[in-house]
Amino acid sequence: MKIKGGDFLIKKTIASSIFIPEQWNEEQLMLKKMIHDFLEKEILSLKEEPQASKDLNFIVELLEKSAKLGLCGLSIEQKYGGTDLDFNTCLLFNEAMAKGFSFATTIGAHVSIGSLPIVYYGTKHQKEKYLPKIATAEIKTAYALTEPNAGSDANSGKTKATFDDKNKNFIINGQKMWITNAGFADLFIVFAKIENDKNLSAFIVERKFGGITFSEEEKKLGIKGSSTRQVFFTNCPVPEQNLLGKREEGFKIALNILNSGRIKLAAGAIGGSKFALDKAIQYSIERKQFGKRICEFTAMQYKIGEMARKIFAAESAIYRTGKNIDNKENELKKNKCPENEIKLKALREFAIECALMKVYSSEVLDYCVDESLQIHGGMGYSVETGIEMGYRDARITRIYEGTNEINRMLAFGELIKRSFKTKEINLKAAGTKIPLSLIKQFFKIGKLTTEKVIENYKNLFLILSKFSADAFGLDLEHEQEIIMNLSDIMGEIYVAESVYLRVEKLKEINIHSTDLVNKENLTRLQLYEANLKILQCANNIADSLPNTRNKLLRFYIRILTPQPILNPTKTRRSLAKQLIEKKHYSW
Repeated sequence: MKIKGGDFLIKKTIASSIFIPEQWNEEQLMLKKMIHDFLEKEILSLKEEPQASKDLNFIVELLEKSAKLGLCGLSIEQKYGGTDLDFNTCLLFNEAMAKGFSFATTIGAHVSIGSLPIVYYGTKHQKEKYLPKIATAEIKTAYALTEPNAGSDANSGKTKATFDDKNKNFIINGQKMWITNAGFADLFIVFAKIENDKNLSAFIVERKFGGITFSEEEKKLGIKGSSTRQVFFTNCPVPEQNLLGKREEGFKIALNILNSGRIKLAAGAIGGSKFALDKAIQYSIERKQFGKRICEFTAMQYKIGEMARKIFAAESAIYRTGKNIDNKENELKKNKCPENEIKLKALREFAIECALMKVYSSEVLDYCVDESLQIHGGMGYSVETGIEMGYRDARITRIYEGTNEINRMLAFGELIKRSFKTKEINLKAAGTKIPLSLIKQFFKIGKLTTEKVIENYKNLFLILSKFSADAFGLDLEHEQEIIMNLSDIMGEIYVAESVYLRVEKLKEINIHSTDLVNKENLTRLQLYEANLKILQCANNIADSLPNTRNKLLRFYIRILTPQPILNPTKTRRSLAKQLIEKKHYSW
């Protein structure tokens, strides 16, 4: 079954076609355990948080140790010294590495945005020269895109490259900021405009080329063990052969690399969320107040149950997406797609889902670290437990790899582009089928199954999109609040469907699972919460339209968001008690 990005809104997905975390094989689970063991030994045993301002040698040494375990070449082809793991396994790597706190950012920048531009766009010569040494961390990498006045609007950057015809070099001048690994990186992927070009170009720039200076380490709220500096280029000479990709292709390179970074960040966020939940469960068991363990209080059970629900939901959608990317790669290989385009096209196909999951998972992480700290009470506010470090580190995930606001607008904008410009998704045809479905719904023809509830949400999204487009026309792109609400509905639909499909697949492959009842309850609880969120977003959109009293739209909203019958309090408590009994997140 061929799956296209964004298709989930208009097509039915079969449970057997998706990947679920319960399907990890022995080798993949061994990789996760190896990473956790490494982090337990090297980082979690430390008495205090590493600081890039004073512990840079330790951080570099840690990166080199991880390379000896093969962790720095996961996405690099074997012929260049890497292991070239499939994309979904790379997502598992990011989840596992999250236990390393700020080191996850350090190694993440090295193996992802710092090296993937060469993996995806490099010439044979560039790959042979750099990738083997990147895989061993002999060469350490950084990604230099952001500038003081060019953050979300990356293509407005002012860094310039002029060509020196005599020496066959590009001469780069400009400033970059918030550059991860800048304090020790040997190689920078630098984005600059050549002469008066409209779009950026990309360059492979070695520190030893000269003309590069750095600020001191940035003083940040979190990820203090991650080196972050400004980088200044003053007449920096870059050989002509170090142009990466084609001239003016840099902006496209940046966007495509960020598709990978977004979904990998989402996986890392889930790893951090699980860590925060496990800490909360363990402390709630140990801590006693009023003669009882605090895990026995229903207020604590609510928090634990809600964290579990959010984590289960997010990971269901993340690894569904990762496997879809792998499947797309295999499809492109069979169709004889040029080798250097396969990974890029597969990622590009699921740009919508990558953006949605970056938003959803980073906000799950923020919820989990906040509630974990709250369960720890005063001890959570103390440096002693390490909980406050996770709280501070998590906040950046809603900002880098594109802010959550930008990603919300990007997801919807990409959907509209594929619907009306490239014609890859036929939203219009899907919308014409809605009236008959609504008539059946109004007269209650047929049982309102979970599958039908999710279909209703998809229909509502199409209706809200049409009403918004009719009201504003081309000016809809300026109505950012409406777009972000539409994007949130998309995200809730994708996640809720992923949870449902995960449980349905479990029934197919492991119907006797002792946790199956709990996971079915998670599905119901996810639908209950998704309904509340979708209803809120739908009403926000309706209230923002010029005709806020449109009775037809209000009717659609009411009929398509009937609250599922569920006792959410009882369900959360039951889920929490199961986790407390096991003493950790185990689903």
